Amino acid sequence: MSTAEHLILRELLAKDPNWVSGTALAAKLGVSRVAVWQHMEKLRAAGFTFEAQRARGYRIAARPTSLCAPLIETELRVRPRGFSLLVLDEVDSTNDEAARQLSAGRPAPFAVMARRQTRGRGRFGRVWHSASSENLYASFAFRPQVEPERMQTFTLWMGVNVCELLTKFAAVTPGIKWPNDILFNGRKAGGMLTEARIDTDHIRDLVFGFGLNVNSPAGGWPADLADRAISLAEVKGGPLDLNRLAAALIGRVMLAYDLFVSGDHLKTFADLWHRYDLLRGRPVTLLEGGRRHTGVVAGLDDEGALLLRDSHGKSHRFRAGEVTLEK
Repeated sequence: MSTAEHLILRELLAKDPNWVSGTALAAKLGVSRVAVWQHMEKLRAAGFTFEAQRARGYRIAARPTSLCAPLIETELRVRPRGFSLLVLDEVDSTNDEAARQLSAGRPAPFAVMARRQTRGRGRFGRVWHSASSENLYASFAFRPQVEPERMQTFTLWMGVNVCELLTKFAAVTPGIKWPNDILFNGRKAGGMLTEARIDTDHIRDLVFGFGLNVNSPAGGWPADLADRAISLAEVKGGPLDLNRLAAALIGRVMLAYDLFVSGDHLKTFADLWHRYDLLRGRPVTLLEGGRRHTGVVAGLDDEGALLLRDSHGKSHRFRAGEVTLEK
């Protein structure tokens, strides 16, 4: 449901950089001018700066550069039915917070976003560097009530949708490294982590976590990540609007989820995977537990497993593992 802050923002954004009359805002909301001022104070506390002039009204002087819930919600082109958004200043892990919210009974679907994570993580419990409020840390929570077998390609489907979004939003060329890394020029910009609680015959709770380096500067990485990490701003050559990107991500993830649950994703999944796959035809080493496998990637099977052709031409199938590209 739209709040007064959302309605004020919508009016100001629609007229930006022009002025909007305070009287007109009060009439549209059905409140007093004092009440309009009080709502704008809440927006100032959320990171906005406004100019105000007598007889002219208000206009936006500066927008928040870090995540801002009212701005993200106002930028949503279509608000999914029943969807809610929680934006936190700091959290241990957005995936963990989403799981806690599900356990507490929060209605799904919803998203948890944070400006910083203190214990962000990726696959195999690895630490995800997430101390910067210039980046995007998000988790989406669902109660899909579908068979566990159907979820085997879920992360892969979400990954190609994220790539498609970034291509259109930022005019960049991302690629996906099976099963969950978003790369540019061989350096990692984002990662995904899907976690679920499973009952006997169906998935009860599902959390899709996504971390993306958006506006981190080139020289801002820890020494051990300097040659392996990259941000969208580095690729693009300038900063991106983090809140517009967050809103676009919500829209894309929710659409992708609906297509997956209905089964309609099968119409486009193969084409999208082929478009963004970084591994097909490339020599790789795959670490599975303590075993190393080398070969050339031959694509995916219908269940999302990686197909690896060894030096004898024999094909092997892997459901999990850590892949390294051979130079």
